[in-house]
Amino acid sequence: MHPARARLIHSRPQQDGPVVYWMHRELRAADNWALAHALELARERGRPLCVAFCLARHFGQARPEHFAFLVRGLRETAAALEALGIPLALLRGEPGREIPAFARSVGAGLVVTDADPTKPKRAWLAEALPRLDAPVVEVDGRNVVPVRAASDKREYMARTLRPKIQRLLPEFLDEFPALAPHPVAWDAPLPRADWEALSAEFGPPPKAFAPGEAAAQARLDAFLRDGLPRYADDRNTPVEPACSLLSPYLHFGQLSAQRVALKVLAARNVPAEARDGFLEQLIVRRELAENFCLHTPDYDTPEAFPAWAAATLAKHQDDPRPHLASEAELEAGDTPDPLWNAAQRQLLATGHMHGWLRMYWAKQILLWSPDAATALARCLRLNDALSLDGRDVNGYAGMAWSIGGVHDRPWPERPVFGTVRSMTLSGARRKFDVAAFVERWSIGL
Repeated sequence: MHPARARLIHSRPQQDGPVVYWMHRELRAADNWALAHALELARERGRPLCVAFCLARHFGQARPEHFAFLVRGLRETAAALEALGIPLALLRGEPGREIPAFARSVGAGLVVTDADPTKPKRAWLAEALPRLDAPVVEVDGRNVVPVRAASDKREYMARTLRPKIQRLLPEFLDEFPALAPHPVAWDAPLPRADWEALSAEFGPPPKAFAPGEAAAQARLDAFLRDGLPRYADDRNTPVEPACSLLSPYLHFGQLSAQRVALKVLAARNVPAEARDGFLEQLIVRRELAENFCLHTPDYDTPEAFPAWAAATLAKHQDDPRPHLASEAELEAGDTPDPLWNAAQRQLLATGHMHGWLRMYWAKQILLWSPDAATALARCLRLNDALSLDGRDVNGYAGMAWSIGGVHDRPWPERPVFGTVRSMTLSGARRKFDVAAFVERWSIGL
């Protein structure tokens, strides 16, 4: 593993206890840099290794079906870990307290954990680190180019980050090491999961997405076969899209973006513009969102908007709105805009919304809200509560782009939006068959 992927975040004297990998973002056994590093350190020290996962009681707006997706995927990961001689300890409660208590109970000599810039994970770490006696190493297994290696500041837009990413890709876009079973057995009792009880507790996951590492790989293979070859032409049409549908698996860490990139680069008979276009989204745009959340602590508030966007939105705050939507209208998909309603119904039915539509969806909420702060809060609440890939850096950056011009530039001035980019129903009709999409998601309603 490249040394820039790991950093010591809690300096304590080395101890002779086992290695604990606190897994909280990269929920997979395959293609996991943090797991690979923890395994390497455990072998060097001749100590046993276990994975600890703490199931929090609440996580933002996450719903039971989101926890169901996580739990069913984690069950599969636990089995893969067991095959490597690495047990999974399932804890419940507040991670910032439960993980240190567990580490002390097993006499952990070293803790490895996932890097994550979002507020809940930062809060977990802030609570956990003072309670831990062992050193803690954080590993960036989410990004192809580690976010801290790519840039040490908030990037203005994709064009400022892209050359930095491209320069470093040859250094970081390498194959994962094969993991052999760990030779040192864990012989102490651990809190194990009752998977059947957990499945019953949370109910079924969304029907549109089967959870787990195997399902993620199957979805990736289907995209490589059916979607990637036509990605350049069809990715922005919600009717028969060429989108990958990988975002839930990437969000829950059931699939590595680096594995996706390697497979895309190895795919045959794919037009260069399709390959390049997808890798731009997978690597540059995703890692721009990670950069945004890392270097912008208030990423989910209007304080994150650039000065030009904040000024123009304030200037147009009192502009007449064509419609002021209620929370109930938005939740049900019952607004005056048939395309918006169809997109909301797709989200309600599947836990997924097409990427182009999600931008349109957010911008219409700005048009129908009394101010930008209300619009942003509504977007984040709905996206985090309804979308399987919500509560993610990509969602926070996407909503900030849509409402507050983050990573964008000023456009011609219009009512309500000012110089923030607008998107319209007439513009959508020029891009794809809006009537067909509306009809698809109006059946039975």
